[in-house]
Amino acid sequence: MRAMKTEDLISALSRDARRTGPSVHGRLAVALALGAVVAFALLTASIGIRPDIFAASRTMLFDLKMLLVATLAIAAIALVRAAARPEAALPKAVLVVPVLLVIFGIGHEVATQLPSALPTRLVGKNWGVCLIAIPLLGALPLAAILTAMTAAAPRDATLAGALSGLAAGAIAATVYGLHCTDDSPLFVATWYSIAIAMLAGAGAGIGRRVLAW
Repeated sequence: MRAMKTEDLISALSRDARRTGPSVHGRLAVALALGAVVAFALLTASIGIRPDIFAASRTMLFDLKMLLVATLAIAAIALVRAAARPEAALPKAVLVVPVLLVIFGIGHEVATQLPSALPTRLVGKNWGVCLIAIPLLGALPLAAILTAMTAAAPRDATLAGALSGLAAGAIAATVYGLHCTDDSPLFVATWYSIAIAMLAGAGAGIGRRVLAW
C-alpha cells in the first residue's frame, strides 16, 4: 500500500477539520470569552481598576493604549482561529493596525516630549507590576485556549501554541490596561510587549507538547 504523503495527510486532516470546524471554533470562542471574563474578575478582585478611569478615558494616550492592546487581541484571535486548521494560511495582515498604532504612539511621544523625559516615561512607575500582572492574568486564558486547541489539527504545534499565548497575553494586557496608570506609548510598547512575549513563549513550549499530531 502506498505510504501516505504529508500533503495527503494534511488534505485528510483538512477535510476532517471542515467537518468538525464549527465545533473547534465554537470551543475557541468559549475559551476566549471565558478567559477574558476570568482575567477581568481576577483584576477587579486583586489590584482593581485605576481610580481615575473616567478621567483617563477622556485622554488620548489612555484611549490609544486601550485601542492598541484591543486591536492586538483581535488580531491574535484571528491568527489562532486560522492556526486551528492545518490548511489555513495565517492572516498576517491583521497585525498591521496594532503595528501602525505603536509607530504612531512612539512618534507622538518623541515629537511632544523633551528628550530628557523619554527615559522616565519608558520606565514608568509600574513596570514591575506589569511584568507580573499580565502573565498571571493571562495564565488561565492561555490554559483555556490551549485546551480548546487540542480539538484542532494545527500544522505547526509550536506556532499554534505561541499564537495561543499571544492571544492570552493580549487579552490580559487589555484587562490590565484598565488598572495601569502608565499610558505612555513607550511604556506600553516595551513592558506590555515583554509580558505578552512571556505568555507567547510559554504557549509555544506547552503547545509543542500538547498540540502535536
